[in-house]
Parts: sequence; C-alpha cells; structure tokens
Amino acid sequence: MLDLIRQKKQSIIIKVVFVVIVLSFIGTMFLVWGKGSDGSGSSMAYAAKVNRHKISLEEFQNAYQRMRNIYQQIYGQSLTPEIEKTLGLKKAALNSLIDTALILKEAKKMGITASKDEVSGAIAAMPMFQKDGVFSFDLYQQLLKSNRITAKEFEEAQQRELILKKTRQAIINKVAVSDQEALDLFRKENDRIELEYLSYGPADVMGEIRPTEAELKEFLQKNQDRFRTAEKAEISYVLIDPASQAARQSLTEDEIQTFYQKNIDRWQGKDGILPLADVRERVRAEALKQKAARQAFELAADTLFKNIKSGDLNLIAAKLNLKPQQTPLFSADASPPALAGETALIRKAFELKQGELGGPVETGRGIYIVKVRQRIPSQVRPLNEIKAQVEQSFKAAKAVDLARGKAEQAARQLAAKKPLSSQSTSSFGFSAKGDVPSIGNAPDLMEAAFRLTSASPAATAPFKVGDRWYAIRLKSRSEAPRAEFDRTKTAIKQGMLPVKQQEALTTWVKQLRGKAKIEINQALVAD
Repeated sequence: MLDLIRQKKQSIIIKVVFVVIVLSFIGTMFLVWGKGSDGSGSSMAYAAKVNRHKISLEEFQNAYQRMRNIYQQIYGQSLTPEIEKTLGLKKAALNSLIDTALILKEAKKMGITASKDEVSGAIAAMPMFQKDGVFSFDLYQQLLKSNRITAKEFEEAQQRELILKKTRQAIINKVAVSDQEALDLFRKENDRIELEYLSYGPADVMGEIRPTEAELKEFLQKNQDRFRTAEKAEISYVLIDPASQAARQSLTEDEIQTFYQKNIDRWQGKDGILPLADVRERVRAEALKQKAARQAFELAADTLFKNIKSGDLNLIAAKLNLKPQQTPLFSADASPPALAGETALIRKAFELKQGELGGPVETGRGIYIVKVRQRIPSQVRPLNEIKAQVEQSFKAAKAVDLARGKAEQAARQLAAKKPLSSQSTSSFGFSAKGDVPSIGNAPDLMEAAFRLTSASPAATAPFKVGDRWYAIRLKSRSEAPRAEFDRTKTAIKQGMLPVKQQEALTTWVKQLRGKAKIEINQALVAD
C-alpha cells in the first residue's frame, strides 16, 4: 500500500459498503485501463494490437461486460442480441481500450505523470473507501480482497486513470471560444433570414431527355443486372408427414425419463419445475412426436440413398406410398402458393441441377424429397424486347444527373449575383430540426443558410432535399441588437466551451488513431 495511506491506517474507522458499488468501480477500472500485455502468448491471444502494445482478451472481456452491465441498467432488463447488435457494445468496448492505449502513450511523450501522493489522495477521496467521510484503510483492503484484486494492481490502475484525466485536460485546456465564434452563434440563434432559391427535381427535366439507340445499348450493357431475368425452376416433390410414423412408434419408460430431463426447462410451472408425474402425458406426446420426426427423416434418407441413381422420383414415391406433387416454373423470391414459407426446400431446389434428386429437407410441414424437372437460367433479354423498360431506367438515371447539374449551375449564378427568376422563403429563425419554409426539412441547408452574409450571400453548392436540389442565396437578414450580444457574450462562451472542448478531444484522438498501427481481432467484434 502507498506510504501515505499506511500512515493513516490506525486513525480510520472501518465501514461496510455495498459490494455492487465496488464492482461498478472495479468494472470501470478495467474498462478504462486493463492490465496491459507483455506481448507473450499465441498470435490470436489478444483483442487488439496498438502499435507494439497488446490489449488482452481479459481486458476486452472486462470492458465489454462492464459496458453491457451499464446498458442493462439503462434498459432495466436483459439485453437481447438484437439490442446488443444495434448498440455495438463489443466494438464500443474495444474502441475505448484502443483510445486509452493511444492516450497513455501520448501522455508519456508529453511528460505527463501522476505522483504517489496524487494517487493516494485520489483513492482516499473515493466514497466507497470512507467511513463517516474519512478514508478507511481496513475497508480498502477488505473490498479489494473480496474482489480479487491486489492493492498494487488497483493503485497502478488509479495512476493510469489520473494520467488519462491529466492528458485529456491538457488537450481541452488549449481550447478557447473567440468573440467571433460567440457572435456567430448569437446571430444564428437570434437573427431572422429570408432566402431566395431555385430548385430542380428529376420530374422537372425528364422531358428533356431523348436517348439514342446507341445510348440505350450502352446503358443496357453497363447495367445488365438491372434487367436480368430471375432464375427459374420447376420441381416435383414428395412430402412425408412425421405424424404418419407416430402410430408405428412406442416409447420406453427410459425414453420418457430421458426426454423429460433433456428438456427440463419446458416443464416450468409458477412454483418451479413440474415433476414428471404431473406432465407425463405432455412429455410422452412431445417425445413421441420427436421420435416420429426422426424416424420419418431416416426413412426418407434411406429411401433416397438407395434409389438416387435412378433419378426417378415416382419410384421413390411408390416405395413410400406417396404421390408426387409438381409445381409450375417459379423464381426463388416468388415461390408457388403450395410451397409458401418453405424457404429451406426452395433453397435446396435452386442448388440442384436439372434432373437431379435431392434431400431430405426437413421443415415444419415434414420431410421433403425433391427433383428439379426444369431449370431456366437467369438471362438478359435483347434490347428490342425490353426497350421501353431500358429507356425508362435510362431517363430516370439521367434525370437525376441533369437536375443536379442544373442546380449546380444555378448555385454558381447566384454566387455571381446574377439576376435569376427565383422563389423566396418567408422570414424564419434558426431551427435545430432544420425545417425551412417552402423547402422542407433540411438541417444542412439550415446550417449553411445562417452562415451566409451580405459579403458572401450564396451557397457554393446546392443541397439535396428529398428528391430535389436547391440552390440558395441570402435575400435579407434581420439582425438581433448588438447590445444584447455584448450583455450575454460571456454566458454564450461558457455554454459553447464544453462542446468545443469535446470536439477538440475527439479530433485529437482521431488523429492519434490515424497515425497508429491498429490490428483488431475481428472474431471478437463480428456480429
């Protein structure tokens, strides 16, 4: 233990703290630092490599679990795989560890350290180690021991945390908000503006497009996949209903008992697992159903294996006392009504060659054996057969380019202060939602509009809103009184500073990442 804390041992009273608080802190420690790596172990025994530093699997698991616990508390329930995937917890945890490794390395270059006195002071100030507001060394030892972490490990981790804080602080301390930045924000939030604009959409220019035969041929050649017909198949099949095998099956007492034990979670009652005697008939019925399905599958597989070389589905059907069914031609994404929802069977059908038998394929309906009677491959039909379709696609694509091009030309003309026949918005103030009168929801356009000045009144490029492009120019601006800005300038700067500091810190970390050699064990973060 640090010398300073040792000296306080006799004068501090022990207190009991909720272990969950300590676990939360310990989890945070591993999220932020981890124990590091000496680079030993197999080539895959790491979560990531940051230059020469390895982030261990243990560090990653601790960070991931801690982050998962935090979000679980937020959601108030267990996280489903879908929610975890949406949140990207594994990637977020690993990115946090990578950023930490980079910051610690940069801190060393910057000469930033944390002394023993600073570490001991930080630990002594932690509420979970205090009794009546005073640090308790005994409590400190007790809680570390109960969480299987040594004082040396904890103190080293706390030292790293202090270094991280100091380094981040050194970066944000360089940030300041200028008077001009504050004035720009004041104007954005208090001024009202009016815009003039020109807009163009594909429908406006569609009539101007008249493709030649050569252009259509070239378009078809470059975009064959747009006009390719779907691959089609015609199949015949037999379907074995597992229920047909149930009457031939029997169950021993051992089989019933084994099925009950293997599927114990199915027999949950309000007071716990129900005894076999209470659910015997249910267990027997489900076990018999499973056994019948297994027997049906084995029967189908055996019959198919013995007769597959014949290629004769009628022969196989006769041996199974079944009648073959047949479909018309269909594509993989438009199956016949009789096979609606049978995705496994459809997938198998398109894996087989024409004339080939396949299966067994098990679905919720039963066991299929299938034969492909006909296969029609995907193809691109000649232009003369699909000319109207190709021309429509060509014009739609060209209309987008033409509308954008006209908007870009209009933006240049507005910037050159040329008089144009334009439309105007009503007067409006800044809205974070980005709702611009007469134009619609356009956050980017809104931000750009309030940066326009009488000296630079026009945006240099158009903005896409929905399926239209808008070229804009400032028509008028009603400015808020400058005296009001002078009165509130200090408060505005104080409000802007945290945001600007965070942006500076984020940019700095991105720069560190850009200069580093980072190798990630992709198996850990794969969805």
